[in-house]
Amino acid sequence: MDEEYTDEMDDDEDETVLVDRVPKKPPRDLTVEEEIIHKARSNFDQLPMLEVVFDRFALSLGAALKSYTSTGTDVAIASIDYMSCGDALDSLPSPGFLVMTNARPWDGRLLLALNTDLLFSTLELMLGGRSIRPRPQTPRFFTMIEKRVGARVAEIILAEMAEAFATLADVQFVIEELENNPRSTILAPPASPCVKITLDVMLDDRGGQISVLIPHATLEPVRGLLSQVFLGGQLGGDQNWRNSLKHLLSDTPVSLEAILTEVNLPMTDVLRWAPGQTLDLGINVDHMPRVTCSGHEMFRGAMGRCRNGAVALRIVTETDPDPEETPADDGAPT
Repeated sequence: MDEEYTDEMDDDEDETVLVDRVPKKPPRDLTVEEEIIHKARSNFDQLPMLEVVFDRFALSLGAALKSYTSTGTDVAIASIDYMSCGDALDSLPSPGFLVMTNARPWDGRLLLALNTDLLFSTLELMLGGRSIRPRPQTPRFFTMIEKRVGARVAEIILAEMAEAFATLADVQFVIEELENNPRSTILAPPASPCVKITLDVMLDDRGGQISVLIPHATLEPVRGLLSQVFLGGQLGGDQNWRNSLKHLLSDTPVSLEAILTEVNLPMTDVLRWAPGQTLDLGINVDHMPRVTCSGHEMFRGAMGRCRNGAVALRIVTETDPDPEETPADDGAPT
């Protein structure tokens, strides 16, 4: 995301961008047939795995924004809505900080929107305004400083989102242009399906929202993966947790058992054993004992003695334990 992008938010834009837009209201007093048609038109395919990706994205974004603003940050998913691109754009506030983004190599576009509360709160915190209570902002054009801060926050958000998608497919989100009027953006045909993800962001006692609009056409290269049902577990795994678990397991004590040999004897012979009797186990000087752990053979070794007189075993060959193999119980080690 270090490429140049176009800044379209000029100060001579039409004054109408400063007027809050009223989202379209759903039609009222519909007949049963009209209601069925309306529901059918607004019924888009669900993407369960996409919701899992954004759950992970929300967790990582909180840590990234905390590092950038040096303040306590909490990010949570407010809603995931499937709608048409036209309705999704109509639901965005105006003015707003809109970032048109290209997804490579998917060859598609998506829209990242930061509302003014989040942008102004981030700017005030960056300039040391932690002791000042947030005040309502009047609609106005964005200054150059606000644009630069907003662009930097957008780069952080897109970088974390690309990292969240990396468990499914490699993608890079590149900023193309900046806007502040949803009516001047061209994302996709108005009737085409789109998913809108809204996240609530809290910076200390200040708040704001982030909206991500992704047309289904942009997700087409990974549509099959995102349509799968996530049955639990952890997507992609957490490398830090794996490293910690590996470190703990490396210090876990285990019990090893060296087996010289195993013989099967009739119970009548065992009952006739007496003190001082010598048992022939059939072991020669080249025999290698088996070393097992929890009944699974791990390796074979050669017997010997240390300088202090203790019995030692030198590992000669390593055996890959078969998980389907069950330990033999037809005889007891002697």
